[in-house]
Amino acid sequence: MVLLDGHADHPREILGNKGHGVEAMLRQGLPVPPAFCITTEVGVRYLAEPEATMDAIWDDVLDGMGWLERETERTFGRGPRPLLVSVRSGATHSMPGMMDTILDLGIDDGVERALGGAGAAAFAADTRRRFDRIYRRIVGEPVPDDPYAQLRAGIKAVFDSWNSPRAVAYRNHYGLDDQGGTAVVVQAMVFGNLGPNSGSGALFSRNPITGAREPFGEWLPGGQGDDVVSGSLDVEPIAALRAEQPRVYEELLDAAGRLEGLASDVQEIEFTVEDGTLWLLQTRAAERSAQAAVRLVLQLRHEGLIDEAETLARVTPGHVEALLLPSLQPETRLSAKLLAKGQPACPGVVSGRAYTDVDEALDAADRGEHVILVRDHTRPEDVLGMLAAQGIVTEVGGAASHAAVVSRELGRVAVVGCGHGVAAALAGRQITVDGTEGEVREGILPLSVWSEDDTPELRELGEIARRVSPLRAHTTGDHPRLDDTTDAAVRAALESGLADVVSPAPLITMLTALRLARGFGR
Repeated sequence: MVLLDGHADHPREILGNKGHGVEAMLRQGLPVPPAFCITTEVGVRYLAEPEATMDAIWDDVLDGMGWLERETERTFGRGPRPLLVSVRSGATHSMPGMMDTILDLGIDDGVERALGGAGAAAFAADTRRRFDRIYRRIVGEPVPDDPYAQLRAGIKAVFDSWNSPRAVAYRNHYGLDDQGGTAVVVQAMVFGNLGPNSGSGALFSRNPITGAREPFGEWLPGGQGDDVVSGSLDVEPIAALRAEQPRVYEELLDAAGRLEGLASDVQEIEFTVEDGTLWLLQTRAAERSAQAAVRLVLQLRHEGLIDEAETLARVTPGHVEALLLPSLQPETRLSAKLLAKGQPACPGVVSGRAYTDVDEALDAADRGEHVILVRDHTRPEDVLGMLAAQGIVTEVGGAASHAAVVSRELGRVAVVGCGHGVAAALAGRQITVDGTEGEVREGILPLSVWSEDDTPELRELGEIARRVSPLRAHTTGDHPRLDDTTDAAVRAALESGLADVVSPAPLITMLTALRLARGFGR
């Protein structure tokens, strides 16, 4: 067990992504609720011997809870100033929405009465209701009266979520190691549902959809963090926080700028405002669309935050392939009937048949159909359907919702927040989803093909790649021709000593060569 106090000298591999982010923020003196981390090493032991591991660490967990009590001047499991905690997963590699988190843990009848003092009965009842719902869903059993029994069961449930079907499917999709396990972060709760001048949100230091150099995010007055990231509620743009609480907004932007500079990368920050006070809960590298990935690395290079080698290391052949996918011409788009409009969540254009049931979508994909998954909002257990689909459409939720974040991670075209009733209206129809315009149009619409020379960003990347790559690729010239951009073909070219080739996809060829030279596959 490691206290996250700004002085924990442990790598991300030990603390997990979430714990590492909390520690980084504390080291910068930013406002973060006190927390401790049960490490990934314990997570691995737990997978082999669950009960023995829990017995072995339990005294350390109790010590950690005592430390949280002293840091917050609150008491766990009793009044008059109760301490509630969140129990959060934290794998070494970010796996957004794939594992479980429990909020508001530590509440019973006595704690609810203590929280409800001084006219806060509605807040206390709402907090109790939220906890009961999430505990029953994740732990899968009635809530025990003993808060320490809640804590033990909650930690176990989060460790167990490492092997949930959605987490396994996600790791299989990306070829991630199945043996790493997750850390667990236990953190003092702060309350976005407390009342006026309270709420929760997510801020991206730059736009993760388009790559624009501007803050982007969402704000939900009176809500807790799971309301925002679940996508189950409609949210407001981050500008609403600026209008409501300008001091908090400026403090948030200042923190985002500092964290972006520290990581030399665009950050996604989860935050809560409790009665006018800003608290930062998590920071991590933002999941981004292929378009944003290319634009953002070039911005960071121009600003001197990364060099040319790192610029190319952050762009994959898959990003370029996604940008070269066929797109809609304006006249084609406007001639088709508009069926729904929402918020762009991941750019691109795809067509297929709309399915509202995950199992039916999986069956259709197995038959070779192009599938568009349409839901009121996506849930963590929907990830198999999201993997099988070409596009995602939701009725509610915003750019920080589960549907949006996971779609960007998976590279699935997505439009979110299209309005209630959209799923029923689209079910079974052939549709085209435009994740750039945020539209759903009727029919399977014809697309036009792009080339690497069609955007200045790809041209600039090509120029950088020719300076850095061990295999320079050109569209023309007196060089051997390489028509195949697969790993095997590019590896063979490198091994034969070629330095220059002519390729139909020069940038993809050079990025593949760079990744192979660094020991990565595509």
